[in-house]
Amino acid sequence: MAQVHRTPLADQAAEALLDRIRSGEWALGQKLPGETTLAPQLGVGRSTVREAIRQLAGRGVLATRQGSGVFVIALDAPEDRDAVLRRAGIVSVIEARIAIESEAASLAAHRRTAADVRALRAALGARERSGRSIDDQVDADTAFHRAIVVAAHNDILLDLFDALTPRLRRAMIEMLRIRTSHTGPTDHATHVQLAQRVIDREPERAASESRSHLESLKTALA
Repeated sequence: MAQVHRTPLADQAAEALLDRIRSGEWALGQKLPGETTLAPQLGVGRSTVREAIRQLAGRGVLATRQGSGVFVIALDAPEDRDAVLRRAGIVSVIEARIAIESEAASLAAHRRTAADVRALRAALGARERSGRSIDDQVDADTAFHRAIVVAAHNDILLDLFDALTPRLRRAMIEMLRIRTSHTGPTDHATHVQLAQRVIDREPERAASESRSHLESLKTALA
């Protein structure tokens, strides 16, 4: 038999504050009233208000500035990224990859080191030698694209790429089970060309190669 659980007061207070922020009661950057004002408004004690503020700070909505007070730094709590990706259509995921990887390719062409070039060439070779298993082919392809993002030396771009990988991997495996147009010599030549643009320090052409390749993938998966 399902049990009824009471929501903790701090959780309720946090949601009440968040609702007031969403409604526009406090603008972005505005300071919240003090605990002594908020507590009676919410019908809870000051310690509960304090915990509610901690929760919203952890969710990226509020920030406590020592000696100044509590300020609104976002007008809503961001949704869990994994939940967003689970709902996202594959076209949306590829469009995000285009934004991330075309910029990463450009940055990689500017910033790549000798170690990055070695890693990129190794990933390219591994991609060419990947076995008959579709899973292996997809993983080798992902490792190649990741090597370019790593060479961009931007931790945020790399984090975004890694977040998209599981969602895209499933779609790629499903696609390659019914078509092979993205696994032949022509497709590999495209990847060789992209790698060379990065190695030759051609940022605009690297970005263009990356975008063109991913646009064709988007068409295939749409």
